[in-house]
Amino acid sequence: MVKIEWWYWLVAGFLMIGLELVIPSFTIIWFGFGALLVGVILVLVPSLPVWFQILLWAIASVLFTVLWFKFLKPKGYRTHAGLSKEGIVGETGIIIKGTTDSFAKGKVRFRISFLGADEWTCFSEELLKVGDSVMVEDIEGQILKVKKL
Repeated sequence: MVKIEWWYWLVAGFLMIGLELVIPSFTIIWFGFGALLVGVILVLVPSLPVWFQILLWAIASVLFTVLWFKFLKPKGYRTHAGLSKEGIVGETGIIIKGTTDSFAKGKVRFRISFLGADEWTCFSEELLKVGDSVMVEDIEGQILKVKKL
């Protein structure tokens, strides 16, 4: 009968945690913590069968992963990067280059960057003057449709 010693689990756990540094997936680390947990439990209860150790490792690893991504992961400020329209529609900015007629192109500047830029080309159905406050109504490719506030 094969016997897995407690320190095998600790070595495997530390190797997986170290592997996370080489392959940053942020999931391997939780399997490493699962192995460390099994190693500690095996020190306390050395007569656990191998099948139960492996089952415990699998359950602990999945549980650690789920707990991290569901509850503990920092929520932080989430952008809609990659979702152009949802990331910028409704935002307000200041016109820094006005327009000479309806639908001419101007430039709007935002307080913070959206999708990698704080200045965007824009157009409006109304004339835009430098200093006007505008709100983004829509996005068409790389050009914003704005309206005066």
